[in-house]
Amino acid sequence: MEKKTTVAEKGAPLETVPEAGSMLRLPASAPLATRPIGVLVPEAGHQTPAVGQRAPRLDGRLHGLGQTKYIDDFYLPGMLYAKIKRAGIASARIISIDTKEAEAMPGVVAVVTGRDVPCNSFGPSLKDQPVLADTRVFHAGDGVAAVAAVTEQIATEALDKITVEYEPLTPVLDPLESLKLETPGLHAPNPNIYGHKVIKKGDVEKAFAESDHIFEGSYRTQMVEHVPLEPHATVATWDPNGRVTIYATLGRITLGRADVARTLGIPTSRVRIVATTVGGNFGGKNEITTEPVVALLSKKTGRPVKCTFTRAEEFASSTTRHPLIMDYKTGVTKDGRILARKIRLVLDGGAYCSWSETTLSKACILSAGPYNIENLYAEAFVVYTNKTMTGAMRGFGAPQVCFAYESHMDEIAAALNIDPLEIRLLNVFEEGSLSPTGQTLHSVVVKESLLRAARRFGWIEAQS
Repeated sequence: MEKKTTVAEKGAPLETVPEAGSMLRLPASAPLATRPIGVLVPEAGHQTPAVGQRAPRLDGRLHGLGQTKYIDDFYLPGMLYAKIKRAGIASARIISIDTKEAEAMPGVVAVVTGRDVPCNSFGPSLKDQPVLADTRVFHAGDGVAAVAAVTEQIATEALDKITVEYEPLTPVLDPLESLKLETPGLHAPNPNIYGHKVIKKGDVEKAFAESDHIFEGSYRTQMVEHVPLEPHATVATWDPNGRVTIYATLGRITLGRADVARTLGIPTSRVRIVATTVGGNFGGKNEITTEPVVALLSKKTGRPVKCTFTRAEEFASSTTRHPLIMDYKTGVTKDGRILARKIRLVLDGGAYCSWSETTLSKACILSAGPYNIENLYAEAFVVYTNKTMTGAMRGFGAPQVCFAYESHMDEIAAALNIDPLEIRLLNVFEEGSLSPTGQTLHSVVVKESLLRAARRFGWIEAQS
């Protein structure tokens, strides 16, 4: 029978406990305590004490000394180097791909094509992008085959030994032309217009009829590449249990993990993605690029494989900012007050959807600008073209429409002989204003910001 002893503390009843050594440890239970439940409200003006203070980055010293290890500094024992053959043609059907000569080269360890990809499609929303094109090319930067070799030079030379026979197709390069094309479009059986949004408020046509002046303007923005100092890069290696570890410059590793698992046809639990120190992103590393290709080459060779984009590949094969065509029509009173605005946006989505649906929505919502407009009609489309794919870039459509509506405001002010600051102060949001989608706005300081900025650089004095 287990011996028991009694322990008594001052003011506490006797309790029976096992003798020391009979158990490793008794479970501890904390006494129940009531705690005040309340909302902590920060004192006004002190919510962000770090503003205006020196806040050194923890990694700043390594960056300054040039000792930060980026992914292209990584080397794993026995590592191979991968290169991807690009289509070089905007629109075509693939008749055949011959890799025999490349595979026979000394130093080439493996070659893969789109037919080696278990599930050859991916994308953040629409799964319309192939890992490697195997039947159809939609833009010149599409990859059609990949090589793993003992050096980058050999892998690059092997690309020239891969022969691809194409049936060229007429490319669609103008988004307005794409807008007019009937279904099926470039990605048959799907239509060329793959995103559409409308925001409607008040009665635009009635307000136009009541306006003293109507102004129209058309604005365009160009395709923009992120150009990070560090290009896209990936290293992949498999363990003996069939699990792949991928080191990548991805900004969204959970999304990338799901896409890699899907394209490789394996459970997500067998994919591990390690986010390395990123040498520049700006939105351009939000989705997978070479990760599935490098993983396939690593699995096929049984060795780690690295792939790093060249600067030319960054421009041809990574995502860019959406070019927009923006048509504005605005009705105003004699003194410059906006009564109505009608907007049409056409987003050039390039070859694949990527983040176009998100960009479309944000651009449409923000297209009217920070102005009180009771009567508004904004319509936005995003279309496929046979150009470099567009995707995430900081702002998601906001910089493009900002350029348009502020240029439009300047033109209206000039035509009415009104000071550009004055026409903005007359129309901008105030506390409690409603956004185009009906959201009540709080903490609105547009007027205060404009006036402070105008005073800081002497605008008001210059106009007087």
